[in-house]
Parts: sequence; structure tokens; C-alpha cells
Amino acid sequence: MKFFARRRVLPAGLFDRFWRLVVEAVAVSRPGESHDRLGAYRAEPDYDRVLRDTLDGELPRHLAAVRVGPEEVRLEGAPRTVLVPPRPNRRARNSLRWTRRLPFVTPAEPQPRPQSGRGGERMSLLIDSRREEACMVSVNETQRRLDPGGAWLVEVDHDSSVMVDGVRIELDTLLRPAQAARLRLVAGMPCRWSVTSEDGSGWFPRDTPNRYDYHGRPYFHGDDLVLDVPAVPLTITVARGMEYGEATVELEPRPGEERLVELAPRRIYDAAARGWYGGDMHVHLNWAGDLVGVPADAAAAQHGEDLHVLNLLAGNVSGRRVYDREALEHWTDVDLPWSDATHVARMGVEYRNDLLGHIYAFAPRAAPGRYHTGFAGDADWPPNADGLRELRGLGALVGYSHPFRTPIADGDPPKGIVSPVWRNCAARELVADVALGLVDSLDVLTHASIPSTAAVYRRLIGAGNRLAVTAGTDAMISFTRSDNQSNPPGWARVYAQVEGALTARSFAAAVRAGRTFATTGPWLELSVAGHGPGHVLQAREGQRVRVTATAVGPEVAAVRIRTAEGVRAGAARLAAEPGRAPDEPLTVTADLTMDASTYVVAEVLCDQHPRTLTSTGYALTSPVYVEVDGRRVARREDVVWCLEWLDLLEELVRQHGRLAGAYQFGDHVSLLEQARAVYRSRLS
Repeated sequence: MKFFARRRVLPAGLFDRFWRLVVEAVAVSRPGESHDRLGAYRAEPDYDRVLRDTLDGELPRHLAAVRVGPEEVRLEGAPRTVLVPPRPNRRARNSLRWTRRLPFVTPAEPQPRPQSGRGGERMSLLIDSRREEACMVSVNETQRRLDPGGAWLVEVDHDSSVMVDGVRIELDTLLRPAQAARLRLVAGMPCRWSVTSEDGSGWFPRDTPNRYDYHGRPYFHGDDLVLDVPAVPLTITVARGMEYGEATVELEPRPGEERLVELAPRRIYDAAARGWYGGDMHVHLNWAGDLVGVPADAAAAQHGEDLHVLNLLAGNVSGRRVYDREALEHWTDVDLPWSDATHVARMGVEYRNDLLGHIYAFAPRAAPGRYHTGFAGDADWPPNADGLRELRGLGALVGYSHPFRTPIADGDPPKGIVSPVWRNCAARELVADVALGLVDSLDVLTHASIPSTAAVYRRLIGAGNRLAVTAGTDAMISFTRSDNQSNPPGWARVYAQVEGALTARSFAAAVRAGRTFATTGPWLELSVAGHGPGHVLQAREGQRVRVTATAVGPEVAAVRIRTAEGVRAGAARLAAEPGRAPDEPLTVTADLTMDASTYVVAEVLCDQHPRTLTSTGYALTSPVYVEVDGRRVARREDVVWCLEWLDLLEELVRQHGRLAGAYQFGDHVSLLEQARAVYRSRLS
């Protein structure tokens, strides 16, 4: 919770450095503490000081700083454009002042409050002291003694009162006044819009949340929208989720002009026309954050992104409070009001334990009796398996969310994944639950590490588990600037091949059957002897099977075919192919000899591209399972890897689980023994 305010101003590439400095601060304050326990005290350091040290003198565009030095106090930051209403005379134009109550005034006539370049968004201000003695700082009505070398992150308006040792800091030096104009944006369908001035400022319709995506680009959703903008060069971009490209226009409106902009994105592929529907299995309307998300926000985002299935999850953060629990109870087992024939929205639930992993549930028939374990003094009990059984009993589709952040390569042992005791939400119980048939899917595409999760996924299906690939972004509508989580929902999607009309039940059935692929953008098809993902193909030893994989999308760099033995075939595209259309397919075909039972998946590797709203562009299909002479795939190396994982998990729970007694630990051991029995049977 402490991190949220700092994450809002911290560039995504510095997150790792921030946490490294946090742990170093804990190590200094707790000398002699073992390394595996330091993470338990991560909330103790001064996060504002850590933020200042993480930035190391650099300022992102959306952050300003007051530098308190030994001899001087100075204000740093990029100038911010503000709209100035037209002035009735020269005297008025020359009398610009920024005061607390009347921002821009003339002696004769008060003017409306100006719009900032962030559409009225408050400014994040870092007060950074490099003095060897303490100083007194006040921000509006709040006063604070800043320790030597201290830091304080605050939010201010452009007219806020900021004082250091009684000296006022004039924030209006960061303002760049500009005459106002107006835009009317029309696409003919709900879309995602971005309006940016040449200084990087984003502009939004009035009363619209000022959201920013992974790349720091402003965006909002809708059609036929009106907004006030500065009469300066502007860039307007319109997009509509991953099935469309982007269209951009540059213009410079005249002061006082209302300019009509008719602009629409071009479709790259049409999944629904082929019977495939894309969903995001993990989205929060409210999950703390810096504003209150309302249903209309979710509706605008789903239709503006043309996201077919939206799963809005109720869930807790760090205590017993469950955000949006009332919405779940109110709308249980019904489509949300803005659903239609090609867009289904449901309230679901996130079942959470930070030591054992987090679970999404889609379309339960009723609210569960338990939402989380291990928070606010509660025990890490019962095992997640109990939550999975309850949710499945309520008819929900269930899977593990944002599974792994730790870097994991194909040959890595499980020790480095299971053993860290930080409660980092890693899906540690997954390996047991999937063996017992309690899990329908794994969110391989997520805001956590996609390559790491894909590596674990290959181990699981190689060990004989049947598990669908899904995508859950953990997008949070209540966040406006927060790395991946302030992205629009559906920036990664699971596409499921639905039988019949799209409903919550037909979509869940398609995922359970494994008729899926997950993607950050590219369209991906897999055919194994004419069959798609989820199919179980019976083959003879030595039989040759034709496999074809095809991908479409401007970011596609390579398509590969994998089996349990590794990459078996691939096709790459040159990084720069002039004149290539974004919907031009890339195909690889191979004839594979089936010597042993295996799985076949297709994957796409991507070049960096603006429409990829995370660090790694990727797509992956669920497997086609090939059973040779009737035997289920069970690669010995993968089965042994899973057994080692279970041993490590038992020791982790023994040493670091919050348990009320031996019987609770016994329940965990019993679950792990059941899973061990399944894996051991596969060794034979």
C-alpha cells in the first residue's frame, strides 16, 4: 500500500532499483537479519527517501521537485501548459496572476479556473533536502519537520502554498499559458483516444479521469467527444484494442476554434468473425488506487477496447476489506448492464494468499464464503485448494493469476522460485493444485514476468497436466498512472474458440476445453494434423504429423513450434520489411515425427511496438496433446522437477507459514502428498 503513491511517479524501468534500495535500507536497520527474512520488513524504510535515491537526480516529466540545498532552494520540473481564457483587453492579458482562490484574474472581471495540461490533474511534487540540519516544510495546511537529507512526496495544485523555513515557493514558474481551442473527436464507434501537445502534456474531456498507459501516453475512451485544448500543435491518436491499428493526425487549432476531427483505426483482424472471442480474466474496477472507479468507466473501457469478455474481480489488498464486494453480491451470476451480443462483462472474485498464490474466478453463481487467507493476522490456512473447490462448486472458471515475477529460464531448478519467502504472490501452490485437477487455466500473459511464467507452464504440461493458457492483466481502473496496471483492460487477452453464441458459460466452457491462445496483440493459429488447441490427438510411434502455425500483427518477429522436447521449427521476419501490411501473415509448417507422447504449442516472439503495452510482446497457444500408443505425456525430467517443487513448498510452509497449530500444517502436507502421488504415478 505504501508503494502505490510512489509507483504513480516512478518510471517502470526503475521498480527493481527501488526495491533493491528498500531491502538495503532494511539490512542497515536490522543488522544480522538473514537475507530470506529481510523482505518481511519492506514496509519499514522511508519510501520517499528511497524514491529520491532511486531517481538519482532525474525527474520524469510528470514529477516536479523542490531541491533544498545548503545555500538555496530551487524548483525543478518541466513546464506545464495551462489554458488561458481569451482576454478582453491588453491590460487583462498582462495581468496574469496565480492566486489561491482566483487563478487567473483581471481587475474588472474574474475568469474561470484554467485547465491544466493534465486536465486538472494534481501535480506530484518531491521535496528533497540535502541539508545537514532539519528544516520546516509546509504544504497548504500541513506542516512537517524534514530530517537532514530527508524527502517528502506530496500532491499539490498549481495554486498550492508550499513553504520551506517560511519562504514561499512560487509554483507558477512551472506554468506555460496557452490560448484555448476545442476539439470534437468522432470515430463512428467507441475507441481509445490520445491527445498530446508538443510538450508531452495530455488533454482530456472535462470530468474524465486522466489515465496513462505503460508508455506514459494519455488516453480516454468514447466517441463524439468534446475537449478543450491549447491552440498549439497537437497529435491526436485513435486506437481500439489489439484487433485494430492506430490512426494519427497532427494539427494546430486556432484560438477559440472548435475543430472537428474524424478519425478511425483500421482493423487488422476480426476474431469474432472466426468464432473466437477475446477476454481479460483479471481486471479490478477498484483496488485502492487514486480515484474511485465506477461502472461507467468499465463500460467505456470494454467497448472502447472492443474487449469481448471482461472479468471484474472483487478482491482485498492488504487487509480484510474486499473492494467491490457489494458489486459482486449485487450482480452475481448476471451479465453487467452494458453487455451485448459480442461483449460480456461479469463480476468475479480474486481469491488471495500472498504466500501460496492468487486465483481468479470467472462467472461464479454466488459470492464465496472466503475471499482470502493470510491477511490481517489470519493464518495461511486452509490451502488454496479449498478455495478452488468452493469456487468450482459455484460454477466458476478458475485459474492462477500473475504467477511469477522471478526470472526463470527453461533449465532452472525450482529452488530459486519457491524458496524466497517474500510474500510476492507467486503461484507456489499451483504445482500441487493442477496435478489434482483443481485448476482450469494459468494466466501466462500477465503484468508479471511472461517469459518466466511460460517456462513454468511448459514444465507443468510436460509433466502431464492439462492446463489452458489464459491472460489476466490485473488492470486497475482506479489507477491513473501505474505501469501496466493503469493500462486499459484487455492489453493482453485470451482468445477462446466458442461454440455457438457468446455467453459467460460458453466462454468458460471453451477455456476449460483448452481451445485458447493468449496474446499481447498478434493473432495466432495452430493446426496439428488439422486440429486446434485443446484437442487430444492419438498417434502411433514413428507417425509423422504436419503442424502449421500462423501469426498476424505488425509486431510479429517470429513464429515457433514447440513440443516437450523444445523448439522444433520456426520462421522469422526481417526486423524492417518496407511496405509490409500489418495484417500480412507469417507462417511456419513442419512435419514432426512422434516418437513419444508430447504436446505441441505455437508461440510468437515480437519486436518492440507502441501497441504492446508491456515490456514483452508475446503470444502462446494452449497445447494440442499428442498421445502415442495411448500414453499420456509425462516427460520424466518435468515430473521430477514438479516433485522437487512440492518438497520445497512443504519446507517453505513449515518455516514461514502463518499457522495456528500442527493440524493446519498437516492439511498442507496432506495436499502435497496427494499431489506427489499423482506425479509419482506418472513416472511409471
